[in-house]
Amino acid sequence: MRSAPTILHLDMDAFFASVEQASKPSLRGKAVVVGGLGPRGVVATASYEARIFGVHSAMPMAQARRRAPNAAYLVPRFALYRSISEQVMGLLRALSPLVEPLSLDEAFVDLEAGGAARDERSARLAGAKLRADIRAVTGLTGSVGLAASKMLAKIASEQAKPDGLVLIEPGTERALLGPLSVRTLPGVGPATGDHLRRAGIHTVDELAEAGEDELVRLLGKAHGHALFAMALARDERPVVAEREAKSVSVEDTYDVDIHDRTRVGTEVRRLAERCVRRLRAAGLSGRTIVLKVRRYDFSTLTRSETLRGPTDDPVVVREAAARLLDSVDTTGGVRLLGVGVSGLADYTQEDLFAQAGGHADDLPHEEAETASAPEPETPAERRWSAGQDVRHTVHGHGWVQGSGLGRVTVRFETPGSEPGRVKTFRVDDPALEPAEPLPLVPLRPGEDEGAGAGGGPVGGADQAGLSFPASSPKSRSGRGGGAARSRP
Repeated sequence: MRSAPTILHLDMDAFFASVEQASKPSLRGKAVVVGGLGPRGVVATASYEARIFGVHSAMPMAQARRRAPNAAYLVPRFALYRSISEQVMGLLRALSPLVEPLSLDEAFVDLEAGGAARDERSARLAGAKLRADIRAVTGLTGSVGLAASKMLAKIASEQAKPDGLVLIEPGTERALLGPLSVRTLPGVGPATGDHLRRAGIHTVDELAEAGEDELVRLLGKAHGHALFAMALARDERPVVAEREAKSVSVEDTYDVDIHDRTRVGTEVRRLAERCVRRLRAAGLSGRTIVLKVRRYDFSTLTRSETLRGPTDDPVVVREAAARLLDSVDTTGGVRLLGVGVSGLADYTQEDLFAQAGGHADDLPHEEAETASAPEPETPAERRWSAGQDVRHTVHGHGWVQGSGLGRVTVRFETPGSEPGRVKTFRVDDPALEPAEPLPLVPLRPGEDEGAGAGGGPVGGADQAGLSFPASSPKSRSGRGGGAARSRP
């Protein structure tokens, strides 16, 4: 382990919710919950004001509404979150070439590798400057942990929340870790925590006192050795700038269980095509096709088939997914479906095309997929979602507070304005149109008007998961909720 606290861990504070509060003046200082708003939606992020009521990420949205009925409930705007994440990651890469993104809002930085710090004083200065730069560029706050290892830097950033900086001095690690819960350590989830608790182990000190042999007996060789080392504050893991994707997958959760077997098959084919589009966009192929089915009773089944070599052919993936579906009993209904590809490589094996039973087709156009989906009750552009950006020809920029019964309620305000006025319109009012997000921080002279504003259509809740770091962010918005990951 290092002799100086030159590993930095940044975790943005309540990222999705903070972005929404920054862009909507009327929500600042109020409870905000971001996530899927359907009957089976889950919380992606809750503001600190909402957490007072016990709302937290991955909680079912229905439960969150019971705990905080007066909070603002908004759909995620992933395009905006990604653009802000790119700004933050750019600041990190200015500090060091070794930046290891974990998600849209979280990353490790090796300050020593970039010459940004070599001792405790310079590390603290670098962390303080980073926090100031993030606030200046994005208007948001982030918490910084500094330590001699990745594990301790992450623990430090948790202690720094919200909007703080904590540095763990070398030599004090064991004293700091000792009284903490075993759940503080990476790899100790609810199941492992309960197993250790039943063995009388609650704190990190007790974990160290139990000894390596006992931990191996309780948890197995690999996990036991790793936890004992962490209990002694040993963590030699380097900051890795590039991490290979382990899998590419997409999944959808349905508001109403699907009972019709033909419809289930259609959904699986559609998911397979989406998965291949993501695979090709990443320049990858894979050998193992994975089907995930969550049934009406919440039981989750996973089936997989390994091919002779890697492929990115849509016909191969579709037909493999269909074969896997044949082995699954969907009687009673399906609430979630997913298709993934693992065993990734950056090449394809041409002879796999023969497995498709014919010449490999090109991927269907996006329009074809849209045409095969059920027709919405109203045109897509008139389905207003809470939190969506809009523009009115008379009243200017605003966001949707809610809609229903043929009406949509809009609050007209911008990131730099005072809390705005509220007006209600018909859902088909021709003067009201969807709009791009506005920058959270006023543009400086000469800046592109689109900078920091998302640069594309406002993201819907696409539940696809690509296991890349922040530049191609993985999803952790909740089980079955699909969204890009946000931590507290």
